[in-house]
Amino acid sequence: MTTEPRAWDVLARAAAAREMPAPSRALRELLVFELDGAPYALPIERVREIVRPRAFTPVPHVPADVLGVISLRGEIVQVLDTRLRLGLPHVEISRASRVIVMSGEHGDVTGLLVDAVDAVLRVEEGELRPPTGGDNGLITALAPKGDAFVSLISPEQLVATDAAAA
Repeated sequence: MTTEPRAWDVLARAAAAREMPAPSRALRELLVFELDGAPYALPIERVREIVRPRAFTPVPHVPADVLGVISLRGEIVQVLDTRLRLGLPHVEISRASRVIVMSGEHGDVTGLLVDAVDAVLRVEEGELRPPTGGDNGLITALAPKGDAFVSLISPEQLVATDAAAA
C-alpha cells in the first residue's frame, strides 16, 4: 500500500486550505443629483431615464409643486418641482436642469425636475447613516461621498406628498 496521497485528496486539501472569500457586501447604487447646491440621491433601480426639460402642459387645480405633464414617447408623465417638494425656493430652468423619470411600484411614472444630475454613487449598505430629522420622512438615509454626505430621498414619500396635498 502506498502512502502517497491520491490526486483527488491533494485537490481537496488544497481547496480546504484556500482562504474563503469575504461575504459579498450589499452595495446600493444611487443616482446623485443637485438641488440648491446640495447633493441628493434616489435609488437607481427606481430611475427609468433622465431627459432634458421640455414644455410642461399645465394641469388646473393641482398643488403648486406640480409643474404639469409632458409627453414622453406617447406616455403622459406628471412632472414635480423637486425643489418646492423639499421646501427650497423655485428657480428658473437652466441648461443643466434635468427631469428624472422615475418608475413607481405600481407601474406609474413621475418626473422630478432637478437642478443637475451628478453621477451614480455606489455605497455599501453598512455605510448609510440615519437622517438628522426635520425632513418629514422624505430623507431616509445619508450616504458618504468623499468628505460630505448625500441625502437619500424616499421616492414613495416624495410622490405620496403629492397625493396628500391634492
